[in-house]
Amino acid sequence: MRQVVSHAQTHKGLVRKCNEDACLDMADSGVWLVADGMGGHAAGDIASQLVVDTVKVAVQRTDDISLQLLTESLQQANDELCHYSVRNLQGRTAGSTVVMLMIDKLHYHFLWAGDSRGYLLRNNVLRQVTRDHSQVNEMVDEGLIDSSEAEQHELANVITRAVGVDPNLTVDVISGVWQPGDLFLLCSDGLNKELSDEEICHYLTHNNIAEANRALLHSTLVAGARDNVTCILIKVDVNSDNVNEKDKTIPIYIKN
Repeated sequence: MRQVVSHAQTHKGLVRKCNEDACLDMADSGVWLVADGMGGHAAGDIASQLVVDTVKVAVQRTDDISLQLLTESLQQANDELCHYSVRNLQGRTAGSTVVMLMIDKLHYHFLWAGDSRGYLLRNNVLRQVTRDHSQVNEMVDEGLIDSSEAEQHELANVITRAVGVDPNLTVDVISGVWQPGDLFLLCSDGLNKELSDEEICHYLTHNNIAEANRALLHSTLVAGARDNVTCILIKVDVNSDNVNEKDKTIPIYIKN
């Protein structure tokens, strides 16, 4: 059986007047989420909180948490945000990026839309599991710019996918088998705008994940924290129960 410890925090940063980020820490259910709102005050903060609240209600209503349940809850949030924008924002859009992690008995599952990120630290090696849905990433894929130019490019803030911006939301999913000692990080781009992956990895080696997470936030604030900052750390381990290798087959969710 898995044993999970997590720590979540969010901060408005040092420049923004309000916090348009929101997060969800449901360790007992094995679900965590970071949402980064777009659209300015009274739109971005509403959007990110609506995403969090919709997923939270969906998880609380059942003991059978699945990729389909989580994906459908994000589509529900997408529908509600599209309607909200039409009714209340006179042509503006209330949207939010999202990155979610679900951990079950044997597997981890990342779900995301936008440029909020999911990382995995395994054997002291940090890897970004998710891939940013952004203009600069598409330019890198097309060979128009080098990956080293992406973070500082003038289009670095332009995202190509988010909850609430299009009637049909496409959510990317990556799944794998977790290993004892795995450490997962979910974050809004306010973290990786200020800290490199190498710097992030340095702080994650701390044995106490709450202290590691506080150090991440502190370092981001020291670096200037030009955007809202949200980060969740999740460490997973096992008890002495044996795990059958044949149970490690990764489930595939096919959307109808």
